[in-house]
Amino acid sequence: MAMTWRATILTLYPEMFPGPLGTSLSGDALSRGLWSLEARQIRDHGIGRHAKVDDTPAGGGPGMVLRADVLAAAIDAAAEEGDIRPRLLMSPRGRPFTQADARRLATGPGLVIVCGRFEGIDERVIAGRDLTEVSIGDYVLSGGEIPAMVLTDACVRLLPGVMGADASGDDESFENGLLEYPQYTRPREWEGRPIPDVLLSGDHGAIARWRRQEAERLTAERRPDLLGAR
Repeated sequence: MAMTWRATILTLYPEMFPGPLGTSLSGDALSRGLWSLEARQIRDHGIGRHAKVDDTPAGGGPGMVLRADVLAAAIDAAAEEGDIRPRLLMSPRGRPFTQADARRLATGPGLVIVCGRFEGIDERVIAGRDLTEVSIGDYVLSGGEIPAMVLTDACVRLLPGVMGADASGDDESFENGLLEYPQYTRPREWEGRPIPDVLLSGDHGAIARWRRQEAERLTAERRPDLLGAR
């Protein structure tokens, strides 16, 4: 039997999980054992009677910073020696997460994801525990939990057996460097807007050409940067 894809989330708010990951495709796959999810409390490794996890920034400045020693202890407990799963830190300064990344990570053994909070984490633990910083967009959220859910969902839906049809993801946005073509279903006409005739023609070659043209048109209009990258 194939090894289960494992996601371990390090967070100050483990009660946020599974959250959306426990519903729909990912939740069904979780219940069927196609992947596993563990949310671990960073504060379990806090310092002193109050389990302190943060301190003031060196050099001054607003907010608080997660301590390197606390976070390193949490990572070491979650990913024991020999654990080959990539270690990711959700961070707005990280490299943008892409569909290609999701494809690559879904073929591996799983992930260890660190969810930052406050002003960030001590820089030393990023290097000391080989964390790869990843961003889901050019904006800042209150913490890394929602980004961790986004990234995990993007990977889990690509695992074998999760989507209903093997080819379900083949023509989706970003899979071929293009945005997805428009989709239609019944009724044949709605509020004076008909389904394009070509989609009802039964001519599979013509349908494929139309879909390709529409994908290229939408990409040129909305994401010309993708065309440049191709």
